[in-house]
Amino acid sequence: MFTRLRRSRQLRRARPGDGSALKRFRWWQLATRTLFDLEPAPDGTRPARYTVDVRYLAAELEGGKIPEGSKHAQVSLYRDGVQENIANPPVAFAVPDGVIEVATNSYGLTRMHHVPEGGYPRALHPHPRTLEGLRARFGRRFPLASALIGAIAIVVLLVGVVMMVPQAAELITQIEVVAENVGTFTSPISLPAWLNVSLVVAGILAATERALTLRNHWLIDAETTWTAFA
Repeated sequence: MFTRLRRSRQLRRARPGDGSALKRFRWWQLATRTLFDLEPAPDGTRPARYTVDVRYLAAELEGGKIPEGSKHAQVSLYRDGVQENIANPPVAFAVPDGVIEVATNSYGLTRMHHVPEGGYPRALHPHPRTLEGLRARFGRRFPLASALIGAIAIVVLLVGVVMMVPQAAELITQIEVVAENVGTFTSPISLPAWLNVSLVVAGILAATERALTLRNHWLIDAETTWTAFA
């Protein structure tokens, strides 16, 4: 029931597009744009090709917040190269045999999946020249190295979660109401500045790696969620 309500809300976020043509991906857009494709279904239930265009700097073009009627919406859906819908994530776009779900965080994408009716979610194919496409090609050519990088990213983020918990507890107990009723807590972990900076940099790289491969887990990526709202 919760899933249906969430999807219904996300479907309502999609607004009609202006019918403009999909623009080519340029190399200088590597850090600001990505494209994903959903090919036509072999059984003919979805004859069109759908492309999702994500612009990471859309909010900055609007001064930090994207109004609902803005032409700079962060996500656009194209049907056979023609803009059909625009929205700000998280959003679900209706397609003939299901929906396309799109979600982002501060480091990139957390979801870019086609969810067919009565079927299992499947990630869309990244454009080969985007960062996600280049990372996917690296994974196909060097599967062992790719798996190792993914494992290292998980370890780095888990270490970040362990470091985050006592610091979050200390921060919460500094609130006057909490301190009066529960008391205060001082984190036993105190790291030198250089190690803190190193952990932050490693966490950013690990979170970016997870975003490029469309991986997201409530525990492993908890540190990135905390950082996004901090």
